[in-house]
Amino acid sequence: MANTPYELCLEKIYKLGRFGIKLELDTILNILSQLNTPHNNYKTVHVAGTNGKGSTATCIASILNAAGFKTGIYTSPHLVRFNERICVNGQQISDSDAVSAYEAVNAADNRSRKGSRKATFFEIVTAMAFYYFAKEKVEWAVIETGMGGRFDATNIITPKVSVITNLSIEHTAYLGHTIRDLAREKGGIIKPGVPAVTAVSQPSGINKLAEVAKDGASALYRFKNDFSIRKTPGRPTYNYKGIYQNFNGLTKPLPGEHQRENLALALAASELIFEQNKGSDPRYELTREQIHKGLAQVNWPGRLEKIMDRPLVILDGAHNFKASALLGKYLNQTLGNKKLTFVIGILDDKPYEAMLAQLLPRAHRIIVTKAKINRSIEPAVLTAAVRKIFNGELQVIEDVKEAVSYAISTSCKDDAICIAGSLYVAGEAKEKFDMDLIT
Repeated sequence: MANTPYELCLEKIYKLGRFGIKLELDTILNILSQLNTPHNNYKTVHVAGTNGKGSTATCIASILNAAGFKTGIYTSPHLVRFNERICVNGQQISDSDAVSAYEAVNAADNRSRKGSRKATFFEIVTAMAFYYFAKEKVEWAVIETGMGGRFDATNIITPKVSVITNLSIEHTAYLGHTIRDLAREKGGIIKPGVPAVTAVSQPSGINKLAEVAKDGASALYRFKNDFSIRKTPGRPTYNYKGIYQNFNGLTKPLPGEHQRENLALALAASELIFEQNKGSDPRYELTREQIHKGLAQVNWPGRLEKIMDRPLVILDGAHNFKASALLGKYLNQTLGNKKLTFVIGILDDKPYEAMLAQLLPRAHRIIVTKAKINRSIEPAVLTAAVRKIFNGELQVIEDVKEAVSYAISTSCKDDAICIAGSLYVAGEAKEKFDMDLIT
């Protein structure tokens, strides 16, 4: 039961989940109209794609902040606290400001409805972010889509740059069954005359994005064609060859070789931002020092996050096929002879059998768990799928925190534990580790 205004506010927000997903823009436009269109008060960058959206958005926001711009960032979902979704200059929205934003947005929704449907969870939270950023007088806001792009609630902005990270099949009931369908939906964030950057590689996907860009007279810059990034020979740094500038000796802020692509996208987007505005403000001078300072500030928990050393505990929100494949590759490359325990729980709208095939070959032991969300796959179903491809030690501990505690207490100091399969599982595990530090 809610005890504080903040807890009561969250209770009301989470209850909006019962309204499901509605892919249309009229509702949020009506709400924001009632709030005097706060999303038009600052410049924006829009980020869509299947994987890497949050990492890319965080890098862009950090570079802008390092240049001296007051910068907001809106991402989803959160790992532990709701407030993670809405940040300004790296600081989460306060509990009291979250309450104020919700009250303003909810009142606007009630005024704007006139017999139409109630706004969904994502529409309300997106409007809260736009409202809060205007209240805080941010100069830039980096906005991550929730799902898709064309009819995503965030797609009421006209950004200065659009970013489409990559594509793999997901949410087929809403986004279609082919890469071309997906490109059409994600490419919906490309606005007329606004440049876009992408790392999409499939021919059908890039061809569709090129069509969308051409129709709107928008420049489309492609990873490996128009900008690239390579490992510095003999050093743990990277050299970026860009659209306008080159930067050598950069440190990748997040682990995993796939983060090279996300870093390159963030740098390309930053180049376009700074080139567009060059001369209008002395802060729009993109330098290596500025990039280095920005990347040093990047913090994106739950993505190949090392929590402990002995035993080695890795937390990763790998929640779809591509992310699982990348995680499996990373573990194969880095764990050596360590015995690996997987603590795993997956949501029921994911290709769980294909994901397990990517993750489990390296496993010595598996603990099946279940996040506290109604979309979680029942442990009995997941266990049956595991047994088709894994003959080793297998246990079921439904409570994520208990599963993690058990995995650690029964592992040797030289072993490894990976907690994965869902951002919600990663979030519950992260909450346990955070509480352990406090207590």
